[in-house]
Amino acid sequence: MEPFVGLPLERIHVPQSREAFAAATAEIKAAGIVGFDTESKPTFAVGEVSDGPHLLQFALHDKAYLFQIHLAAGHPFLAELLQAEQLIKVGFDLKSDGKHIHAKLGVYPAGLVDMNTVFSMNGYQKHIGVRVAVGLVFGQRFSKSRKVTTSNWSQQQLTPQQLLYAANDAWAALKVLETLDIPRDDLPVYKFGAVAPTAPGVTAGQ
Repeated sequence: MEPFVGLPLERIHVPQSREAFAAATAEIKAAGIVGFDTESKPTFAVGEVSDGPHLLQFALHDKAYLFQIHLAAGHPFLAELLQAEQLIKVGFDLKSDGKHIHAKLGVYPAGLVDMNTVFSMNGYQKHIGVRVAVGLVFGQRFSKSRKVTTSNWSQQQLTPQQLLYAANDAWAALKVLETLDIPRDDLPVYKFGAVAPTAPGVTAGQ
């Protein structure tokens, strides 16, 4: 399969200041629907518990914003975005992400659409994942590097490879949803801690 072409580095932004967080938050909220994902520093020792997430990603139509958790100035803006019910946040395995977000930031994410739910309602396996979804919908290969996946996401300066990986995990989810062309009112939107609603089936590749 042909490779899936994601966002380039110049379209990936990492806010550092309060002003940058405010500007990013306004743009993300204005988008209405965004791709969403998180990254955490992996654990390797038996019994070790992750203190992630360390990075939260919001992908718009033509760019992505990556919020690093170690920057306390961004926490109020993250809370605003995560709790905004009118901001639809689309991704894969968001139930797991929601649990860790609540433990880390003390907020209950709302406005979530887990693409696993969308696909499972049409007969696909429960945990389909972004790689399989891109293959089904676009007939393209979504590459994931294990080296990058298991890298240190808590470090203050992320590498270009980490930026590309993190941004495009979220962006691919948004692109899949856009291609499926599901009316907003039919999306299985839920809030963390609540039972995910049902939604009509969706045929991939349409």
